[in-house]
Amino acid sequence: MMIDSHVNLHAPQFDADRDAVIARAREAGVGMMITICDRLDRFEVLHAIAMAETDVWATVGVHPHEAKDFQDLTADTLIQLAARPKVVGIGETGLDFHYDLSPRETQAAVFRTHVAAARETGLPLVVHTREADAEMADILEDEYARGAFRILMHCYTSGPELARRAAALGAWFSVSGIATFKAAGDVRGLIADMPEDRIILETDCPYLAPVPMRGRRNEPAYLPHILAKLAEIRGWSLARTEAVTTEATLTLFDRISRP
Repeated sequence: MMIDSHVNLHAPQFDADRDAVIARAREAGVGMMITICDRLDRFEVLHAIAMAETDVWATVGVHPHEAKDFQDLTADTLIQLAARPKVVGIGETGLDFHYDLSPRETQAAVFRTHVAAARETGLPLVVHTREADAEMADILEDEYARGAFRILMHCYTSGPELARRAAALGAWFSVSGIATFKAAGDVRGLIADMPEDRIILETDCPYLAPVPMRGRRNEPAYLPHILAKLAEIRGWSLARTEAVTTEATLTLFDRISRP
């Protein structure tokens, strides 16, 4: 069984054929999917998708792009929503200094609010980081010193120093379709050094379709291409790669009942 740890099934790109997308994922061997919250005003929609499907779970959070619209967010709000059935993580949250769609200080403040919720609930924190390596590492270390919490560096494409500092805090890392891109040699190098028991898989669909589907709308059904690339990078068999990543995902997202 493969697990897609990061899908966006509520995205409008899936409005016309969401049921078929989920069915194709199952046919491809994807046994579980975690659909990720990017704005609290979309939470009810994505949570309803999770509640309607036996193999879909959800998170609750605010993407750094959207932080400007949720400056009054409190940890209590996240904690209350996280108590809903089938909510298994906090986020996606973090820092994105590439697009800067929200002011950087606002991104950081909203991110710290999510950290507080993750610490209180014990749920993993799904972290988005882009072109903010030093700032992200500093916040993670500062917050961890205040009290431990579990960290997932989602779709990791940042540098080796942030990876080292996050790994020292026990972070998990997810591998996406970017690993298949021709120009992503640096990313593959990082994947080769990730902690073996803390590597998981994701598509981030409908974005970042892997080779040979690059340029198309991404789907969870394309996850086997990412698994195969991870196996190649690590020198593992497909069976071992599937077993390692599934165990790592269920260990991290431990509110999901094991099959």
